Amino acid sequence: MKSIRVAVLALPLFIGLFAFADAAAAAKPAKPAGASRAVKSGKSGKSAKLAFAPNFKAPFPCGQQWTYSHHDGEVRRALDFIRTDGGSTGGTPNLASAAGTVHNLYQEGGAGNYVQIDHGDGWTTFYFHLSSFSVGDGSYVEQGQEIGITGSTGASSGPHIHYEQLYFGDGQDIQINGGGLGYPGEYYQEYITSDNGCGGTGGKSYVDTFDNATGYNDANMSDAQGTLFKGTNYVYCKVYGAEVRSGDSFNHWWLRTDLDETFPGKNGRNAYVSAYYLSRWGNDEAKDNNGNVIPDCP
Repeated sequence: MKSIRVAVLALPLFIGLFAFADAAAAAKPAKPAGASRAVKSGKSGKSAKLAFAPNFKAPFPCGQQWTYSHHDGEVRRALDFIRTDGGSTGGTPNLASAAGTVHNLYQEGGAGNYVQIDHGDGWTTFYFHLSSFSVGDGSYVEQGQEIGITGSTGASSGPHIHYEQLYFGDGQDIQINGGGLGYPGEYYQEYITSDNGCGGTGGKSYVDTFDNATGYNDANMSDAQGTLFKGTNYVYCKVYGAEVRSGDSFNHWWLRTDLDETFPGKNGRNAYVSAYYLSRWGNDEAKDNNGNVIPDCP
């Protein structure tokens, strides 16, 4: 459910390699005259008159906790994120931290598969080392929409999100929900819990599943369509159906979603997976990662 055509473009970048980290540099066009608010430039250390920044949110799904770090080899003011709430870093969706136009890019031996989102008014964000892209090149996405899957392509020693905020090519100190993040030199010193996509974005809610799950044509377990892989997945809505039980654990709710793997001759879109596989919730519960009840299917 996450494959698309990749547009390969060139972008000159310098990459500095440390564990789970890298960096990139780009040419800086002249800044426009006038602006609304001073934002501190991470490169120069001086305040510059910049246009209002979008209200950026964390680049990973609602309710997840990640730690982050920065190293001296970073050319721009990037932060690298890894997951710390028990879920797997690799395979977790990257979400748009603000609305904008997506450019799917690739750099051999550097950023690997990466997304650049143009947010307008000179603001862009980068998301490096994706294992795959989730939307088409040139697509417009809303804040909280899935844009790719966390991986370790390019110059990377393990799955992580390399994330940047730039103003006309100049790296900025990263701000989430209007507040600046620190720049610790190591992981596990500072943490952030995401509120990106809470309550669903574009009709989607994000959930964590603890195992691979078979998806069916309906909520009565008829006509298996394929497999939803364990990890963080989006679902559209829920319906009440056949009970899935193991010992004292059970669930009657079924979640409509798009499957990762489709069986031959089947359709993996809008299939139903049991809410039994949700990692965070108990018997007959069907909630997203932030504890919001998943809406009923129409």
